Amino acid sequence: MNASSIRLLDTTLRDGEQAVGVIFSPWEKRQIAGLLAAIGIPAVEAGFPSLGPEEKACIMAVVEADLKTRSGENLDVYAFARARKDDIQDSAECGVSGVVISISTSDSHIERKFHKKKEWVFDHIREAAEEAKKLGLKFTVSAEDASRTELAMLLEFFNLARDLGAERLRYCDSLGVEDPYTTYKRIKYLKQDITRPLDMHMHNDFGMATANALAGVRAGADGVIGSIGGLGERTGNSPIEEVTMALKHLYDIDLGIDTVRFREVAEYVAQASQRAIPIWKAIVGTNVFAHESGIHADGILKHPSSYEAFSPDEVGLERQIVIGKHSGTAALTHKFATQFGMNLDGETAQALLEKIRSAAVELKRPLFTKELMLLYEELHPQGHK
Repeated sequence: MNASSIRLLDTTLRDGEQAVGVIFSPWEKRQIAGLLAAIGIPAVEAGFPSLGPEEKACIMAVVEADLKTRSGENLDVYAFARARKDDIQDSAECGVSGVVISISTSDSHIERKFHKKKEWVFDHIREAAEEAKKLGLKFTVSAEDASRTELAMLLEFFNLARDLGAERLRYCDSLGVEDPYTTYKRIKYLKQDITRPLDMHMHNDFGMATANALAGVRAGADGVIGSIGGLGERTGNSPIEEVTMALKHLYDIDLGIDTVRFREVAEYVAQASQRAIPIWKAIVGTNVFAHESGIHADGILKHPSSYEAFSPDEVGLERQIVIGKHSGTAALTHKFATQFGMNLDGETAQALLEKIRSAAVELKRPLFTKELMLLYEELHPQGHK
C-alpha cells in the first residue's frame, strides 16, 4: 500500500443525500464540493441526474464551479447512473467528466428484484458502456450488492467491464453485511485477476464500513468511496475522515488531505443536511479530545500521547479538560492554574473536588467554569488565596 495508488472519492453529494430527509440545494452542493476540493479530495460523485431537472441543476452547479483541488488539479466530478442509456445521456447533459454505471450482480437482486438472468446484467452493462463512450464520458462500473455475489460472477462482470473500457471498478457492500476478514479474502481473490483499479464502497449496517474499506485496501484495492461523517443511506458509508486518518496513523499512508479542516467541513455538511455531529463521533466529534476521568486527565497533562492517538490540531479540534464526577486533583489544579491563574494547595483541591463531585452527581453533568469558581468561593468566602 502507498499513497500514490489509493484514490478517495467522496459521495456526500450523492449517497449522502440519499439519507432519509436530506436535501442539498445547488448552492450547498457547490459549497460542499468546494470544501472537499480545498482539502484535497480528488473526486466527487455530485448526484443522480435521472432524478430530474432539480438534480441536474445541482450537479451542473458543481461542474460549472470549475473547482481545483488542493494540489491544483481539476476536481473530478462524476454522476451516478443506472446501466441504462437514458441515465448515461442525463449524465452527459450535466457536463460531468465521468459517470458511475451501477447494476446489481447478486443472484438475490437479479432474480428477486429484476426477475432476470445474469445475461440481462451483461447486456445492460454493454449498452450503457457503449453509450458512455459515444458521449465521451469516462466511466466506472459498479457492482451493486457485490458482497453477496459469487466470486466467479464478479470476476466475469469486472472483466467484461474492463473489456468495455471501464476506467475503474467498484465493489459495493450494499447491505453492509461483510466483515473485515471476509472482505480481505474476497478482494485478495479478485485482485489476482482484475487489472483495473478497484474501489471499495462499504455501508455501515454492522458498524464495520471503515474496517471493511481498510481491509479491502490492505488486500489490494485501489480506492475508497466514502462521505463526510459517513452520511448516507440507512446507517451510512465509510466516513472519509476515518479512512484518511486510519490510513495515516495506522498504516503510515498520508494521502495529502488537509485534515486540519475536517471539523470545519463536517460542521458545514451537518448544517446543510440538518444532521448534528454526535459529540462521540470518531475523528470529528468534540468528545474525541475531552477528558474527565482523573486517570486519563493526569496522563494527558503529563504527555498527550498517553490517551490521544493524534493531536486535536490535526483535525481542527481542541483538547478539553473537563471537571466533573470522575475528575482528580491533578486536572482540577491544572484547570484553576490555566483558567483563573490560581494555584490550589493539596488540601484545598481535595476539599473542592468533593464539592464538585457532589454537585456533578446532582446535576448529572460536568461543571461549567463559573460553577467551579462559585464552589471555590463557598470554601473561601473571604476571597481568593
